[in-house]
Amino acid sequence: MASGPKRVIYAALLGNSAIAVIKFVAASMTGSSAMLSEAVHSVVDTGNQLLLLHGLRCARRPPDEEFPFGHGKEIYFWSFVVALSVFAVGAGVSIYEGVSHILHPSPIDDPTVSYVVLGLAFLFEGAAWFFAWREFSRARGSLGVFEAVRRGKDPSLFVVLFEDSAAMLGLLVAFAGIALSRATGLAWLDGAAAVVIGLILAGTAVWLAYETKGLLIGEAADERVRAEIGRIAMRRPGVLRLNEVLTMHMGPDFILVNLSVEFRDGQSTETIEVAVATIDAEIKAALPEVQRIFVEAETAPDED
Repeated sequence: MASGPKRVIYAALLGNSAIAVIKFVAASMTGSSAMLSEAVHSVVDTGNQLLLLHGLRCARRPPDEEFPFGHGKEIYFWSFVVALSVFAVGAGVSIYEGVSHILHPSPIDDPTVSYVVLGLAFLFEGAAWFFAWREFSRARGSLGVFEAVRRGKDPSLFVVLFEDSAAMLGLLVAFAGIALSRATGLAWLDGAAAVVIGLILAGTAVWLAYETKGLLIGEAADERVRAEIGRIAMRRPGVLRLNEVLTMHMGPDFILVNLSVEFRDGQSTETIEVAVATIDAEIKAALPEVQRIFVEAETAPDED
């Protein structure tokens, strides 16, 4: 696996661990429901980064008898687990805490601590977000953000970016909830902010789950890769037509390819074998992410 995603995850892990401790201290000192929701959010994010690191480690395991194509999809599975944890734990606890505080509001003792903590958290989260954004931008190239996420095959990058974006938005909501609660004297507004934070997390989780579902099931390589595979196969002498190009991502850097190639009639078995071997070698040289290729060779009457 590339070192870029791991650097992003480590940066987010260190930042969220420190921020979670600070937020819990501030929540206990002020009694803010929004601050407690943010603390839970940071704990969930910390756990999620550990899950992603575990997924990256598992994905590096070599192929074996039980998993002949390797364990690359481990990162897809653990990314999906991250989405579930954000929804079930992060969003669930935040909404529960917010509703509880709305039904039984209590004033915030001293918002100064909360403001300081939120400001520091925003700086830390902003730094982690910038780091994740830089790596994501490098990976997406000229693609737009949403297109890059839709076509991306390494969820570890956009999962961290989504989490950091949700965290920064949640911090702004927490700040607004505390400020409005103090300014208006309506203590339930702090609880309402916690509910909004929970809804932000729920929306993020649903999006993450949707984007990782296709990869987990077995998503094809993007159109550019498929077109290049077809072009390489068709330029071999003796190839009449390309019947089918089937691809599947077995991991971010592992594409499985199945080709159905129709050769002109009258060619010897040896000639076809050489052509198949050449197609295999040229595809792998042009597209390093293509690691396994199966070619189904067929013959047909010469149309010339």
